Amino acid sequence: MIQIAISGVCGKLGRTVATAAAERENVAICAGLDLQECDLGFPVVTAPTAFPVKPDVIIDSSHPSALRGLLQYACANGTPLVLATTGYSEEQMAEIRQAANQIPIFFSFNMSIGIQLLIALSKKAASVLGDQFNIEIIEKHHNQKIDAPSGTALMLANALCEQSETPKTLTYDRHNVRKKRDVSEIGMHSIRGGTIVGEHEVLFAGPDECISLKHIAASKRVFAEGAINAALFLSDKPAGMYSMTEMISEA
Repeated sequence: MIQIAISGVCGKLGRTVATAAAERENVAICAGLDLQECDLGFPVVTAPTAFPVKPDVIIDSSHPSALRGLLQYACANGTPLVLATTGYSEEQMAEIRQAANQIPIFFSFNMSIGIQLLIALSKKAASVLGDQFNIEIIEKHHNQKIDAPSGTALMLANALCEQSETPKTLTYDRHNVRKKRDVSEIGMHSIRGGTIVGEHEVLFAGPDECISLKHIAASKRVFAEGAINAALFLSDKPAGMYSMTEMISEA
């Protein structure tokens, strides 16, 4: 039985992780961490040092501002850390990589297995279609999401850049540029509105035909299940950085 603590447990994703974990026999929630108050049937504290017991793994679904305190606690206690939060700065990403020298850290911009398939299919399409097809990435999220473009959209773009034999540049805004589209561009488009959980589309537009690859998340449950799977995967791993790629390859 893996004992999990959830950071950001009073938020939407944190609550969903707690609900999903309650339905499993191989995990248990030993504590939650949040600045808000909520009654979920287990202790919820405002600092990791106040955890009533040492968790086997921490899942963070809170906010980038909580990162430093979590890294300090995890490194001091040798606790694996699953980061299910986006919007980290370059400086914070450097802190994450440094901490991974001491503890196992699982980081992914998106915990959905379907998104990993979308990435693989997009890379395959890019290798077959080549520079004759222009690439546009469109992502849609709810009106409360702060960062844009989404971390998943950037993950898709980076994967396509790595796949391409010619250098690519990410283009976020065309309204003030009066020129034709460059072949090296990958267009990035963010839509925010309503309660959209998450939609990501990769559009390949070529001569007289278009190909669209899309992933739609109907609820946060897919991310919660992925985070729990990551916690189980990470629980017996040595220090290092891990992602969905390693987890899927072991499945």
